[in-house]
Amino acid sequence: MAKRVVLAYSGGLDTSVAVRWMTEEWGVEVIAVACDVGQGEDLAPLADRAIGAGAVEAVVLDVREEFARDFVGPALRANALYENRYPLVSALSRPVITRHLVEQARRFDATAVAHGCTGKGNDQVRFEVGIRSLGPDLEVLAPVREWGFTREDSIAYAEQRGIPISATREKLYSIDENLWGRAIECGEMEDPWAQPPEGVWAMTVPTATDPREITVGFVAGTPVSLDGRSLPLYELIGELNGIVGSYGVGRLDMVENRRVGIKSRETYEAPAATVLLEAHRDLEGLTLERDLHHEKLRLEPRYAELVYDGLWFSPLKDALDAFVTASQVHVSGEVRLLLEPGRCHVVGRRSDASLYDYGLATYDAEDSFNHADAEGFVRLWGLGLQTWAARQGRGGSAS
Repeated sequence: MAKRVVLAYSGGLDTSVAVRWMTEEWGVEVIAVACDVGQGEDLAPLADRAIGAGAVEAVVLDVREEFARDFVGPALRANALYENRYPLVSALSRPVITRHLVEQARRFDATAVAHGCTGKGNDQVRFEVGIRSLGPDLEVLAPVREWGFTREDSIAYAEQRGIPISATREKLYSIDENLWGRAIECGEMEDPWAQPPEGVWAMTVPTATDPREITVGFVAGTPVSLDGRSLPLYELIGELNGIVGSYGVGRLDMVENRRVGIKSRETYEAPAATVLLEAHRDLEGLTLERDLHHEKLRLEPRYAELVYDGLWFSPLKDALDAFVTASQVHVSGEVRLLLEPGRCHVVGRRSDASLYDYGLATYDAEDSFNHADAEGFVRLWGLGLQTWAARQGRGGSAS
């Protein structure tokens, strides 16, 4: 067993108990590492909470800009949606946290990294595979899988030892939030027939009633401006979450297939992600050559699957990133979107790299398209099928 362990620390019940439990049961020194990925709360108190739980060191890192730039940005350029619906809210934050866990393990000469995930979820896969990809020499520990505590057991354990926690026995939901969205599960929503109660929503509470247009500017597939104002990606996402969420846009309720083989009912709020993905896809329609566009559409589900399955730091993911980056060279321009209560849709797009040719596309008499070229093209296009049909005896006069 390792003597010094870096723990992915959220400040919640499980990781607070894990600090003391690992110290008492395994006799290790625990360094708690918390990462601000845009949870929307002040994480500064977490250091004191971790020390109060028994950690020998506590580190709180603001990684919001890095998270947006290095993880959300690539996923957005890839139009990554798991099972064509989920914008990978939680899945995207795990690799940036993992990167810092391994860095802090090196800094503190730790020989192991621990997390607070259970055996049923996806996050154990993402953390453990990521840690082994970046630090193959590091031991990976999962105390929650070891101790077998119920939620009541964990609360009682914390109370008996004076561990500072904010958890209560009345807590109904498990919530994970970052810049890219918010995931809510458990409670009555474990019944896939039950409608999510209104009280679970926080980012998509409708307050706006008047229609509003917004314009998002892109450079090489990355959002860089909102209504003409240049913004860092993490700030642009934050602003859009507020604007789009006020129209009640960005809710998702689905049953998804977890990596461990369980079907799970999940609800998400992702206002900025919903709008940015729609705008980006639309701009690609204007600027990508047909075959490149079609091949990218074919690869996008695989990209999303890799991220969901915890394979961010993998050779195939690196190769797909190279393809996506090359595909985005000309995906620059602006997209206009109309927001209305409960909906958002694209109403215009423009780009200096646009492949839209009015002279070719128009049906006016003065178009530049040579209609005579079509006859030979269509004949050759169908020649194979015509030959096949003749061999099948499909000729003859109509009755």
